[in-house]
Amino acid sequence: MKVRIHVSLKPGVLDPQGRAVHHALEGLGFAGVADVRIGRLIELEVADDTTDAALAEMCEKLLANTVIENYAIEKVA
Repeated sequence: MKVRIHVSLKPGVLDPQGRAVHHALEGLGFAGVADVRIGRLIELEVADDTTDAALAEMCEKLLANTVIENYAIEKVA
């Protein structure tokens, strides 16, 4: 089974990389971009019987820093 883990910074956590991209977009003439937040996508191929609890444990122990990041698990058909 294919699983995608979307990791993003929690609201209120400073995002210097997002800020730099926002500034670059403005410099290139793209108007109307109010804010940019940078995250990451992790794709896993796991056994079909992998539980939701096991996936959440992977995220909380390694894949996401839950102090400053949120994560969402997406199972791909």
